[in-house]
Amino acid sequence: MLGIELTPEHPVSRIGDLGRRAERAGFDTVFCSMHYNNRDPFVALDRVARATDSVGVGPGVANPYQTHPVALAGQVATLDESSGGRAVFGVGPGDPATLRNLGVDRERGLSAVLQAFKDAQRLWRGERVTRDGVHAADDAGLNFEPPQGDSIPVYVGGEGPHMCRMAAKHADGLLFNGSHPDDLAWAREQVEAGLDERPDDRGAFTLAAYAAVSVSNEADAAREAARPPVAFITSGAAPPVLERHGIDADRADDIGDHISAGEFTEAFGLVTEAMLDAFCIAGTPETVAERAAELREHADGIVAGSPLGPDLDAAVRLAGEALDR
Repeated sequence: MLGIELTPEHPVSRIGDLGRRAERAGFDTVFCSMHYNNRDPFVALDRVARATDSVGVGPGVANPYQTHPVALAGQVATLDESSGGRAVFGVGPGDPATLRNLGVDRERGLSAVLQAFKDAQRLWRGERVTRDGVHAADDAGLNFEPPQGDSIPVYVGGEGPHMCRMAAKHADGLLFNGSHPDDLAWAREQVEAGLDERPDDRGAFTLAAYAAVSVSNEADAAREAARPPVAFITSGAAPPVLERHGIDADRADDIGDHISAGEFTEAFGLVTEAMLDAFCIAGTPETVAERAAELREHADGIVAGSPLGPDLDAAVRLAGEALDR
C-alpha cells in the first residue's frame, strides 16, 4: 500500500483535485480523515472517486462513536457503490481530543471497533444485525447490496498493543499511527503475535505506517508545517509511546486541553523538536525518502498523512516521488 491522507479542512472540490494529483503521483489509496469539525469525509471521498480512475477511497479513519456503526456501514457501502467498488473501510477508536468536544468517552475502544466492522461485514453480506454490546442494534439491515458484497477491505487504525493484535487477527490491515522506525518495530511485534491466531482463510495482512509527512525543498518550512498534526498526534499518544520517545506526558496533556478548547495557536506552540522527530517525517524529499526506507524495514506499506507540506500541491507530488524511491 502506498496511501495518502487528505484532510477535508479544504473545500471538497479542492480535495477532489488533490486526489487526482495523488493518483498521478503514484498513490494507490486515498483516505480522508474524519473529525466532526471538518467537512464531511464521505462527500469529499465521492469527489475523489469522481476525479480518479483506480485509487481506493475510504475514511482514514472513521470511529464508531461519532456515527452509529450501522449507519457507518451504510455510508461505506454507498461510497463503494458510487466509486465502482473502490471503497476501503478505515475504522478506529477516534481522536480523543476532538471526541471530547462531543462528550464522548471512548469506552471499550477495542470492543467498539471490532463490533463495528464485524457488524459492517455482516450488513454488506445482506444479513441483519441485532446486538446489545458497546452499541445496540435491533434487526438492522441495509436496503441495498454493496457491489463488492463482503469484500470491502477493512483497515483498523490504532496504536495500542491489543488493537494491533486484534487487527492482525480479524482485519485486512492495520493503519498504525506511527512515523518512527522504533514505533513500527514495536508494532510489527504486536502484529506477529496477532497473526499467530489469524485463520488461514482471512488472506494476506498489511501493516501500514500511517505516518505524518511534511515535505518541501525547504527543510525548515516542512518542519514548521508539521506542527498542527504533530500536536494532535501527541495529545492522543499512549503513555508508553510518549515514554519511548522521552516526551513529557504533562506537556502532551496540555496540548490536548488547548485543542479541546479550540486554542490551536497555543497547542501548536507547545510542540517540541522531539515531538516533530517522533511523530512526523518532515524535511526535504531526500530526508523523507530516507525515513520511509527505515519504516519499510518493519511495515508493508506507508500512508502519507497530513500535513504533507507548506505547499500542498507540490507536496503531493514530492511525497509521491520520495516514498516511491
